[in-house]
Amino acid sequence: MLLNNFEEYDDPILYDKENDSFNDDISFLLKWASKKQGPIIDLACGTGRTTIPLAREGHRVIGVDVHSGMLNEAKKKSSKLNLPIEWMEQDCTQFQLEVKSGFIYTVGNSFQHFLTNEAQDGLLSSVYKHLEDEGIFIFGTRFPSTEELLQPSTEEYWRTYHDRETGHRVDVFTISIYDSLNQIQDYTTIRKYKNDLDEIVNEKRTNISLRYVFPKEMERMLSAHGLKVLQVYKDWNESPISNDSYEMIYVCEKI
Repeated sequence: MLLNNFEEYDDPILYDKENDSFNDDISFLLKWASKKQGPIIDLACGTGRTTIPLAREGHRVIGVDVHSGMLNEAKKKSSKLNLPIEWMEQDCTQFQLEVKSGFIYTVGNSFQHFLTNEAQDGLLSSVYKHLEDEGIFIFGTRFPSTEELLQPSTEEYWRTYHDRETGHRVDVFTISIYDSLNQIQDYTTIRKYKNDLDEIVNEKRTNISLRYVFPKEMERMLSAHGLKVLQVYKDWNESPISNDSYEMIYVCEKI
């Protein structure tokens, strides 16, 4: 992960406002967590969106992230709930923990933050090193469909949400440019904040770069790192992967 690719995460409070409502992956993770003993490792854990729910169900969870601001917010949240989560500030491409795990995961499309072959190799090598034999590694990443990759490079409306503190509307737009040679999408996210009169009173822009991986490329990469693909789904409800997918959810086993 590149150290200058964090702009989207430099405001952990805003991140939680925009992402806390997403919980589609939690029941899926809990199902797999119940099958394994010992610590669970959440890589690129952020503010603990999934780490905390697993800990609340009694699982021992270690959250690993390189972003100190996100981790500090995660620590505050888990402290208020009196949850004994271990938060580790480490680079996921070369994390080193004194434990092995039967279950490691990274969600929120975090896999796309590893922009180079070296970064992807580092992540998967570190995962393999920390997995127990027959341990499970689960992750999700966006499906590289034509619709996803060839988005207009002009400002396009994405979604609207309401700020939970002010109740005011926030319209979100994106600008997207895809670099085919490096398989990297450069995104600009534009948030337009409205007042009670529905007038724009503020605007915030953030930038992020995301790497896309094609399914056959992913199979080869995982196999090269000693990870056998058990299942690939198009969503967290375990629907089979298809050409109209928006995501690829991988369930892998250390071999």
